[in-house]
Amino acid sequence: MKKSSCNFDYEFGGPIGALGTMIFLPLVTLLLTYWASIGSLEFNHILPVETSCSSGAGFLSIFISKLKDSSVLCPSCSDSPVIISCACVIVAWFLFQVLLERILPCEIVLGAPLPDGSKKRLSYRINGHLAFWVTLLVLDIGWPKWTEISDESGNIQQILVFGRAPMTWLYDNYSTLAFVTIILSTLLSAYLYMKSFGTGLLLAVGGNSGNHVYDFFMGRELNPRWGGFDWKEFCELRPGLIGWMILNLAMMSKQYERLGYVTGSMILINIFQGLYVWDALYQERAILTTMDITTDGFGFMLVFGDLAWVPFTYSLQSRYLVDHDPHLQWPVLACIVGVNCLGYLVFRGANGQKDAFRRNPNAAEVSHLTYLQTKRGTKLLTSGWWGMARKINYTGDWIMGLSWCMVCGFESIVPYYYAIYFAILLIHRSIRDDHMCKDKYGDDWDKYKSLVPYRFFPGVV
Repeated sequence: MKKSSCNFDYEFGGPIGALGTMIFLPLVTLLLTYWASIGSLEFNHILPVETSCSSGAGFLSIFISKLKDSSVLCPSCSDSPVIISCACVIVAWFLFQVLLERILPCEIVLGAPLPDGSKKRLSYRINGHLAFWVTLLVLDIGWPKWTEISDESGNIQQILVFGRAPMTWLYDNYSTLAFVTIILSTLLSAYLYMKSFGTGLLLAVGGNSGNHVYDFFMGRELNPRWGGFDWKEFCELRPGLIGWMILNLAMMSKQYERLGYVTGSMILINIFQGLYVWDALYQERAILTTMDITTDGFGFMLVFGDLAWVPFTYSLQSRYLVDHDPHLQWPVLACIVGVNCLGYLVFRGANGQKDAFRRNPNAAEVSHLTYLQTKRGTKLLTSGWWGMARKINYTGDWIMGLSWCMVCGFESIVPYYYAIYFAILLIHRSIRDDHMCKDKYGDDWDKYKSLVPYRFFPGVV
């Protein structure tokens, strides 16, 4: 049963905040792709400055007209063949990842118990790691193309050959690909929202307010599926996350095409973020216990985030480096490697320890850890990584992200958007977690916070 919209516990500023976010984030995505190309914050080609003295409908009409003509906010809108080509590429990419998820060998893993009290667990096909490697293999040596050859008689024939994909095309159409992905993400969100009104579906508590705008943003259905195909789990890791790494490789290819070599910064960003993507897919089963899967509905917030925001804003550093590489010296790059390794050590160490404890608290590697036994029966770790801070894994994640920005040098704030944005995201998510855990554990959560008083940095905050 849904709560009345009058006393519903809204997040993100309620319906108005949700609407603003749905308008603001797509615009930010397109602005970031533009700023990465020019290397700085610039608004002259975006805002209708000449209409600043206009008012009312006149200003709005001129603004919309300018928006349609903007190569920044509506890239290639005047060139429909390019728009169609990019849309076909994005759809084909999505379907290719669906195909791999369906046909590759997999491990069937049960998720967390559903929150409806039935104790039912959904099954998931875990083969993202294999899909990752198959994708790289196809793009490196299995890309099909027709080529012309002449026989001994001089006759021209076309034959199908396989080789490396034309990766630099992704650089050339980067902004347009982002634009069509935003549109397709919105369409998928609309389909999932309409689907959520079917009978017998489990709805997410946070996306069932009764307000259409807010529920569209948050997502009404908890686990939208087509048979055994789980939309949310698939989109969390496959098209967007692997796509992020492919875009990075495309930027590296473009830099090599221009310079004849690849710089140290470009090598590091591909290694750092490639390792991050690989790790997420290798540890695919770990997402089954995250808030995204167990609690949040699958609406615009996650659809846009997974399919558009992640690949086209997380690849910003590599896009920046194609045209604005700082050519950092090796001692500086070595220090940045150290920062990244520190972040990875904290991030993977904390998450690995938590997963091992959840699987078997009596296992040798975690049996020495202390914990708080809650009234719900859950054990909350109070030593090891998790005795240092309640969100120590977030700290490691952010340190890694900072190192990604640092490879771009210190001449522009544009590549540092990620460190700024990610800090805000993690703080907000930690507040959401804290609120949910208070509702879940009651007084035990207050006791746990007294035992582990710091949220991110031990002894600091």
